[in-house]
Amino acid sequence: MAKLEFFFDCSSPWTYLAFSRIEDLVKRTGAEMVWKPILVGGVFNAVNESVYEARANPHPVKGRYYVKDLQDWARYCGIKIGKPPVFPVRSVDAMRAAIVAQEEGKLPEFAWATFKSYWEDLNDISQPAALEDICRSVGLDWDEVSERIKSEEVKGRLRANTEELIARGGFGSPTMYVNDKDMYFGNDRLPLVEAALLNG
Repeated sequence: MAKLEFFFDCSSPWTYLAFSRIEDLVKRTGAEMVWKPILVGGVFNAVNESVYEARANPHPVKGRYYVKDLQDWARYCGIKIGKPPVFPVRSVDAMRAAIVAQEEGKLPEFAWATFKSYWEDLNDISQPAALEDICRSVGLDWDEVSERIKSEEVKGRLRANTEELIARGGFGSPTMYVNDKDMYFGNDRLPLVEAALLNG
């Protein structure tokens, strides 16, 4: 069975696009899915600091196309991507909560709810109230989750995933690996990922 690893942070709109289609891709290919929540800011700080400069001083022509491209993709994927009032958002608690959701067997549901809360409902997912609503919607107890995301075990798992991606040559979200070594970056690479899973 082919293996697909999906390294992701819910604060990325392009990751939401990829996430919205990845489960169907896995069903079509019969691949083993390995979810890897990360903190994309940690990746940027280590190996891709140019992202911050591009955000601070976007090229006006490229910036206009970026907005159109994102909305074209959102329509294609059947999701909504708005303009959150807080961007970039501090996603560390949300992604630690994703680790807890993974331990409870609820990661895909939690990630769906987090992406939707931030990108469609425009909530600030760095805030406990937003995370409480997300947890409640997928059957997780926020009081328990809020304690577990403070634990060294959960912090360590998120940190380890992030450091693993950096060590394996990744530089952003979403990053996917087919059968351990074949890396793909970005939403638009999903057709290549599917072909690799089917042919690898």
